[in-house]
Amino acid sequence: MLKQYTVEYSLQSRKHHPPEHHHYYTDDPVACEEFVQGLLQHGMGLHAIKREGVELPRAEFDRLVKIAAAEVASRAICASLHIKPEEERHRFGFAA
Repeated sequence: MLKQYTVEYSLQSRKHHPPEHHHYYTDDPVACEEFVQGLLQHGMGLHAIKREGVELPRAEFDRLVKIAAAEVASRAICASLHIKPEEERHRFGFAA
């Protein structure tokens, strides 16, 4: 049975050779978002996000990446400034 979400990614970007693509599979949309957060946080390549085998439309892909990036930024700000998410949200506006 096909998993609902598939994330196609690479571990590192290579300038002269195409990177080897890997796949992450899950049925949980939250787990998918958390995986994308990890990719962004570690600077890995994100090539595609598919739902039921079909690539997400550009707007939906961009929305998921934007949400994941905001969460990564929020956690980094909270950790660096030693503040709570509520204060981060008020001062910087990233926390959900």
